[in-house]
Amino acid sequence: MSNKFSNDDVNFDQPEDEFDENEMSIEAADLNQPFPIFPKKLFASGLYKASNKQLPLPIKSKFAEGSNDEFEDETGFVPGKKLPFKVFKEELRLDVDGRYPQMHASGIIRTNIFTTVHWIARLKSTRSSNTWVGQIWFKEGPANAMRHTKVRIKVKRSWFSNQRQLIAKFYGGGAPARVQYFRFNSPYFHPVEFEYDRVSDVPAADATTVVSTCAHPNRPATIACENLSLETVYRRAGFNVSKSGNDSAIPVDDAGANTTWSDAEMHDAMQAYWSRFSNTAQWSMWVMFARLHDNGNGLGGVMFDDIGPNHRQGTAIFSDSFISQAPVGDANPAAWVERMRFWTAAHEMGHGFNLAHSWQKSLGAPYGNPWLPTLADEPEARSFMNYPYNVSGGESSFFSDFEYRFSDNELLFMRHAPTKFVQMGNADWFEDHGFEQPAQGQPSPFTLELRTNKTDTVFEFLEMINLELKLTNVSGQTRLLEAATLKEYQNMVIIIKRDGMPARQWLPYAYYVRDSKMAAIDHGQSLYDSLLLSAGKNGWDIAEPGGYTVQAMITINDETVVSNSLKLRVATPKTHGEEVCAQDLFAKEVGQVLTYGGSQFLESANAALEEVIVRLPKSNAARHAQMALALPKLRNFKSLNITADAPDLLTALAKKQVEINSASADSSVNKVLETLLVKEGDAAAETLGHICYKKHMDTFSQHLARDNVSAAEKIQQACQKTLMARNVPEWVFANDEYRSGSPLKKGSKKKAEKA
Repeated sequence: MSNKFSNDDVNFDQPEDEFDENEMSIEAADLNQPFPIFPKKLFASGLYKASNKQLPLPIKSKFAEGSNDEFEDETGFVPGKKLPFKVFKEELRLDVDGRYPQMHASGIIRTNIFTTVHWIARLKSTRSSNTWVGQIWFKEGPANAMRHTKVRIKVKRSWFSNQRQLIAKFYGGGAPARVQYFRFNSPYFHPVEFEYDRVSDVPAADATTVVSTCAHPNRPATIACENLSLETVYRRAGFNVSKSGNDSAIPVDDAGANTTWSDAEMHDAMQAYWSRFSNTAQWSMWVMFARLHDNGNGLGGVMFDDIGPNHRQGTAIFSDSFISQAPVGDANPAAWVERMRFWTAAHEMGHGFNLAHSWQKSLGAPYGNPWLPTLADEPEARSFMNYPYNVSGGESSFFSDFEYRFSDNELLFMRHAPTKFVQMGNADWFEDHGFEQPAQGQPSPFTLELRTNKTDTVFEFLEMINLELKLTNVSGQTRLLEAATLKEYQNMVIIIKRDGMPARQWLPYAYYVRDSKMAAIDHGQSLYDSLLLSAGKNGWDIAEPGGYTVQAMITINDETVVSNSLKLRVATPKTHGEEVCAQDLFAKEVGQVLTYGGSQFLESANAALEEVIVRLPKSNAARHAQMALALPKLRNFKSLNITADAPDLLTALAKKQVEINSASADSSVNKVLETLLVKEGDAAAETLGHICYKKHMDTFSQHLARDNVSAAEKIQQACQKTLMARNVPEWVFANDEYRSGSPLKKGSKKKAEKA
């Protein structure tokens, strides 16, 4: 593992980087020093780079002199002792003063070309001046490369030479303590470059990169009145922002005849007009100001760049979308629009830094878990990364407390997370912050919930995962939807992220063309469906043991709905038999058989399922296998008869050489299903999921009703009893054909035969 460093090596013979006092929030009193020779306040915070020898500027402290200081007592180590290993390259980011101090330090230690460790420590001040001590709570890199668990940091600042130097002592964890000296490099933690390009049909005034913070009357009473730029926002977040100097106009013709932009068109424009475009990781971002996206008025901005190997380099803001439409009766509509355009730009650029939405922080970073283990969602945060209309009290409440900043957790991520997580074009968008929500638009009238109906989300090794989808109308009024909305996979994206691996998109084995039958969905009502998540066109997406994060996005009437983030875990194999079965079970044909409800002709797949039943008879994998083997025997099955006269598929079809295998009358099949679905009904509902369980019980009822309607009725009663015990509402069973007293019971035998 190796991390790229964000700055070039420093020539210590040159003056340190200058920085703008206004950008670092110097108090007015600090700018009025009594002596002109001291025009600047020297903060301790900033980026330091290692020096392999003690600096000319001495740090006169008790612990440096080897006295009885707290530091000396804890470590027993005197500064100046030879390091236990040669440090190839090292840097440290100190974050204890200045604007929005997070009381953290982080660093990168590279001991050779191949070995890099990134560490983060939470700090607290000590009784000694300019000294901080803290526990190292985050490490990334080889475990044996850094065993220390604590760090103590002291900074010496010289007002006469404007120099700062830092000494850090690493200790604890049973490892020999070591001391490292650093020279100040920059008040910023990383460099970044912005380039703003504007489509030719967007007036320059609509490409908002500067906002007057006091122009709108709805604002915090304590906010500083200033003309705030996007560059300043990110400087205050800890970045040394520069402009490429190549801002340009993009011909509207590049958007095509409709003059609106798709993600692909914007990606093409980025390659053509961004002066820094490169398919490599770099601290550089392209911002495009356009009029409208193809999705229409409801999309205010988007981090669109997820095409190709390097993501998060391009964002777009749509000046004529809903962000240009102030609420009726607003006190200052022009200022409202200016503020919304500015907020949208800062928000989408934040996604370029891999920031999740404020309410999505727990979705999965890094490697499928929050990068900060205790990171909590912040649904009420007054941050660039929250939606104003999502907080309690809505947009008015949001802006009355909004101080044009990121939350502390977001600043912690941008300043101290491993470089690859934050740098544009480095870690993929899904890699470290869960699911992209492209539409920074108005509140959706729908919610999409993913679930499995298990009492926990831990699945046995080899157990199939049936994902259930619930789409709910929350608009407050009746909505017309296609009844098959959740079956239209063309409009749905499902992402599966295994811990430590790149994200994968689940792809169905087939797409269907369905009729557009509409259904009226009242407020609070839902549509339901399920799918086999374990396997798809990509193969087996969920097979190996470990943690997974699943999230979905669906487009309905040009509105994007993003689901909850569902975390799953696949347990490790417990027996040798499981490992043996896995060799044949995780084949493409088996995934197809399980998805389509069985096959009478894919012999190798059926053999793999039979082996699971024999070797693992009490497992959930065996329950799925039994269903897949039994279901095809309940219905007439057609197959093409490939013969010498018709050696291929087209010829066989032309000659109508179709064989029909009638539904089995073997009572043993009924006994298998009765045991599986009735006697072990709760276990079956647990692993199959409620939707699949009921669907299979309905299929079994129809099969039994051909000869015995009362038997079908008993199956439905058993189904209802099992599911209601699992808190499934009674209305689910209102239209069951074979339930007791059903008005459809009469004539059910004919209907079953037809089915």
